Amino acid sequence: MTISAAVPAEAAALPAAPGTVPDTAPDTAPDTGTILIELPDEAASRRFGEDLVLACRAGDVVALSGDLGAGKSTLARAMVRTHAGDPGLDVPSPTFTLVQAYETEPPIAHFDLYRLGEDAALDELGFDEAAEEGIVLCEWPERSPEVLARAALHVRLDMAGEGRIAAVSGEPAAMARLQRSRAVRAFLDRSGLSPTDRRRFFGDASPRRYETVRIADRPAILMDAPRIESGLAYRRIAHIADDVTPFVALAHLLRAKGFVAPDILFSDLDAGLLLIEHLGEDTILDGAGRPIPERYEAAALTLAALHGESFADEVPVELGLTHTIPTFDRGAMSAEVELLLEWYVPRFKGRPAEPEERDDFVAVWRDLFDRLRAAEESLVLRDVHSPNIIWRGDRSGTDRIGLLDFQDAMIGPAAYDLASLAQDARVDIAPELEMRLVAAYAAARRERGAFDAFAFEEAYAIMAAQRTSKILGLFVRLDQRDGKPQYLRHIPRLKTYLKRTLAHPALAALSELYARWGLLAP
Repeated sequence: MTISAAVPAEAAALPAAPGTVPDTAPDTAPDTGTILIELPDEAASRRFGEDLVLACRAGDVVALSGDLGAGKSTLARAMVRTHAGDPGLDVPSPTFTLVQAYETEPPIAHFDLYRLGEDAALDELGFDEAAEEGIVLCEWPERSPEVLARAALHVRLDMAGEGRIAAVSGEPAAMARLQRSRAVRAFLDRSGLSPTDRRRFFGDASPRRYETVRIADRPAILMDAPRIESGLAYRRIAHIADDVTPFVALAHLLRAKGFVAPDILFSDLDAGLLLIEHLGEDTILDGAGRPIPERYEAAALTLAALHGESFADEVPVELGLTHTIPTFDRGAMSAEVELLLEWYVPRFKGRPAEPEERDDFVAVWRDLFDRLRAAEESLVLRDVHSPNIIWRGDRSGTDRIGLLDFQDAMIGPAAYDLASLAQDARVDIAPELEMRLVAAYAAARRERGAFDAFAFEEAYAIMAAQRTSKILGLFVRLDQRDGKPQYLRHIPRLKTYLKRTLAHPALAALSELYARWGLLAP
């Protein structure tokens, strides 16, 4: 079912939810003023607590004002339980302790300043540290001008008959996030599926955001991916999806071909909101985050089955809307691999690449891309690695492997997907396991018909080097531009993969170039 309806009447007090986000400035928004939200009963207060905390980020201070009995503690309790993902969590009032801290991700701290004597006591309570590392909820913020000054959001609760009314104001960026969270609530209400228990879910390197909800005691996934109005040439050239339409199209296509992709339960393509099936929580890794060889092999066999299928470029979405699957062409490959030149090389060398270095780099990759002209092409999902693969151990065949995050799929060299899996950027894949996956894939392809293993091996080496070079640049960019340093920990693994791949004879010129630059030195 798909719909693009207006926000219902109960949300009319809110400004219209933004349907697009910029590519590099997600925290900018016009001043939204104060919004009023009616909370007729405690259930409505709990729902608002979910909406509110899901709009918060590390570093946000939320000031909760109101008279005794106005519902500040009820709202704070709902926020803490939602953030912790535990509806039964004991959340005592910090009236006497002044602060209660919770070891969540990010941490959340609940302050009650009713008994605070002066601002200096904030230091003793660890307020600065809590506000720097996590989310802070603060009752009676009027006791501290510093708290009021630092509040990203200010919620004033007042009695209104049997219920309450919340007046919310704050910084434009935080207010924009709250608007978006409330728009998600309106979307869930419009679905007719009665979703409950909104909870924060995993994040990734993209601007997309995820939540879990429950529908009739079963989990479902909320994908929040507003359209990106990007002026970046890279996104256009590399064919990066700017909205949720490709995801919907590819999900329908994969399911029609007999592969496991999430069912689309409800959607608003214009708003960039999807309610999708939760395929499960088991992965292809063990409890220590190590690869389970049998599961990786099952994923490789699923790729072999996928690459043995034929796919049309035009994919229907809904109501006459179609998605054209882009081609993973030379322009896209070049734009990706040049991320290494633009980001990794300056970080490694401490200076931008010289013009002659750039010319050498482009020439080597031009020759390698020429060699791909005869490579076998198929639908390439692009990010087939451990975070995007669900293990369904009670099934058999390709039904054991659930596929996610395929909105950037293209038609291109089939070897790319296998390289993505067998050189998982987030997991150590030993050479023996990589060889096992390639061999299993090749054997399965041969069983289905003609398959040129020699040509595939060369394409695999080129695509593995291309992907790893790209990701080295991408992970430096995520740190330097987007403030996500956690991706840097994967760089030593990527360098190990690249050294392994460069041993292939087809990559002799690239190996010589990277060695001359000392690019893969420890």
